[in-house]
Order: sequence, then C-alpha cells, then structure tokens
Amino acid sequence: MPQIPGAWRRAAIGAGLLSADGTAQPTIFAEMTALAVRTGALNLGQGFPDEDGPAEVLEAAREAIAAGANQYPPGRGTPDLRAAIAEHQQRFYGLAVDPEREVLVTAGATEALAATLLALIDSPDDEIVVFEPYYDSYAACVALAGARLVTVPLRWPGFQPDLDDLRRAVTDRTRLILVNDPHNPTGAVLSAEVREEIVRLAERHDALIVTDEVYEHLVFEGPHVPLATLPGARDRVVSISSAGKTFSTTGWKIGWVTATPGLVDAVLAVKQWLTYVNGSPFQPAIAAGLRLPDAFFAGIAETMRAKHELLGAGLRAAGLQVAPPAGGYFTVADAAPLGATDAADFCRALPERAGVVGIPLTAFVTPERRADYATFVRFAACKRRDVLEEASARLAALR
Repeated sequence: MPQIPGAWRRAAIGAGLLSADGTAQPTIFAEMTALAVRTGALNLGQGFPDEDGPAEVLEAAREAIAAGANQYPPGRGTPDLRAAIAEHQQRFYGLAVDPEREVLVTAGATEALAATLLALIDSPDDEIVVFEPYYDSYAACVALAGARLVTVPLRWPGFQPDLDDLRRAVTDRTRLILVNDPHNPTGAVLSAEVREEIVRLAERHDALIVTDEVYEHLVFEGPHVPLATLPGARDRVVSISSAGKTFSTTGWKIGWVTATPGLVDAVLAVKQWLTYVNGSPFQPAIAAGLRLPDAFFAGIAETMRAKHELLGAGLRAAGLQVAPPAGGYFTVADAAPLGATDAADFCRALPERAGVVGIPLTAFVTPERRADYATFVRFAACKRRDVLEEASARLAALR
C-alpha cells in the first residue's frame, strides 16, 4: 500500500484516522452512526439539525439558482455576502469591518480554520494552544500545518480553564491561541476573566488569537462576546464563524473570516488553493439570513435552550449527571453513576440498551488526558422535540 505523505499522515493521525503505525482507524463518529443505522437507535451523536432553517433563507437560495448564480463567485465571496457579514459584526458587536479588505468567505468554518493555520504557522517550533476537549479537526489542522498542539484542560462540571494552566501553556513559543467559544463539545461559554486573560497573554507573548465562533447565536445567558471586541485585541484576532449552526444549513458550508487586511490576505493566499470558491447560490441566501430581524436570532437561542432542558431532564431521569450547557448544540453527561468506567464502551452498548447514540468525550482529547474524561458522554440537542422526547423515554431503560 502506498505510504501517505508526511503532512497528510500527521493530519490523519491527529484526526484519529490512522494509528501511529499507519493502520486505518474508523472514527468514533462513523462507528456510532453505523450502530444507529444497524439498531434503529436515535442518533444524538452527530451535531447536525434534523429540521430545515428559516424559509426566507431557503427561498433566497432557490431564487439565486433560478437567477443563474451557479458559476464561480468572486474569490473573496460575493460583495453582498461580505457586506452582510460586515453589517452583522457591526450590528451585534459594534465591530467596524471593511467588507472589501477584512472579510473572506470560506467553505464553512472548517476550511477557514485550516486555511488560517496553514497561513499563519511559520515553523515546526510554533505552538498552538487549544482548550481540551476540542473540536476534532483542530488536532488534524495543527498536524497538517506542522506545528505543536498544546492543550489546556477544561474541567467538569463548568468546563472553564484554570488560569494558571492557561498561563503555563502560553509562552514565547506560542504562535496562535485557538479559542472555540461557545465551546464544542462541552457547551461552555468562557467567563469574562478567561477572555481577558487570553488577550493579555497573547499581547505579552506576541501571539495571534484565532476564534471559532460558529455557535455565536446560540448563547443562553447574555450576549456572545467576541474576543475581537476586547481592548487591544482587534489587530491580533482572526474571527471565524459560519452559517450552518445559525440557519440550520450545515450542508451548505458557508463560513467566513474577519480580521485585519494583512491577516485576511494571508488566509486568502492559502484558501484559493483549497476550494478556491464555493456555494455560489447559497451566498446570497446567507446574506439574507444575516439580515433577519433580531427576533429570529433571539428565537433560535431560546429554542435551543429549551431542547437542552428537555434532553437534560431525560438524562437525569436515566441516572446520569448532567453539566448544563451555556451555549451551542451539545450536552455533556457523566455516566459514572450508572457504573460506567469507559465512555466509549458505554456508548457502544447504549444503542442496544436504550436505543440512543451518544459520543464519548474521550474522542475529543489527547491520549494522555483520556483518563480525566473517561466517563463523560456528549449528546446532541439539535434535534426535533419529538426526537428528544422519544430519546428521553428510551433512556429511562437505563434505570
């Protein structure tokens, strides 16, 4: 079998797709989805909605297709979507963004993250600090960029980092601090104290900050606070977000980067050799979505909060301990009260025992920290209420 080239091999190992000896490894996500299909279990493992987004957004995409918006859009994104993104940053956060020079449309947030890391890593000695558990693409992107991953643990039940741990992690070798807020997989929202310390450390060590804010409109208490809004942070922050979670259009893969012109230009220099452009008819549709009234954005947060409360009640009734999320799609529960000692084994048995699928939190951590998260399971609340009600009823079998 041909050997996978070095950078891609590192990325595949980082993503858990290859073992260190080069053996192909199915991801836990693929394994759990296959179990759901085989057993007929309700799949609360994968984080995508089972309901369509707002009619105005879907209709705008249909209209764009009918109007002929089916060829390559401009490399930076359509002018109207870039304008809508700039308007959004001003409207919600008071950030003045130049749509011509400080906005780049990408193939979802995942491409934005990959292009940003590839653009901004200078050498193999560069370190990227992330909070652990982390979204699974982070380790792969760091490995692909040839940098070193440095993690700061988030501890049950609040999943806030210890500031001393953060200070030890950020050094003069730190090139980037990668911040996911609201956080996947834990559902945490960083405290003001943590946000301020991230900016202070970045300034002290001359590091850049990359923010993954795809759940920005799914915060349950108070407004989302982008790090780019903090004093002194604007010039060193690359802000990344996307439309998928806000408008329930995860398959459209429309994301964006906002940053100062030099940083955006660096990301563009990589992005144009990845997808070049994407989603031509979806770009005007997302522009329409970003201009929806405030009631829409408040409504999706309140709806998601209610779904988490429904799921959380079902998990507690089943005997699990629950860490109530502050935002996003996911609820984390501890299966230890049910006798679990290994979340992966618990999740593999759960479809047969209760007809529900979850994902072990150990899928989102480095091997050396798996013991710290050994009994925690992530469940997706971004499903229809009737699905969550049925899942709660099925979970009662665990008692």
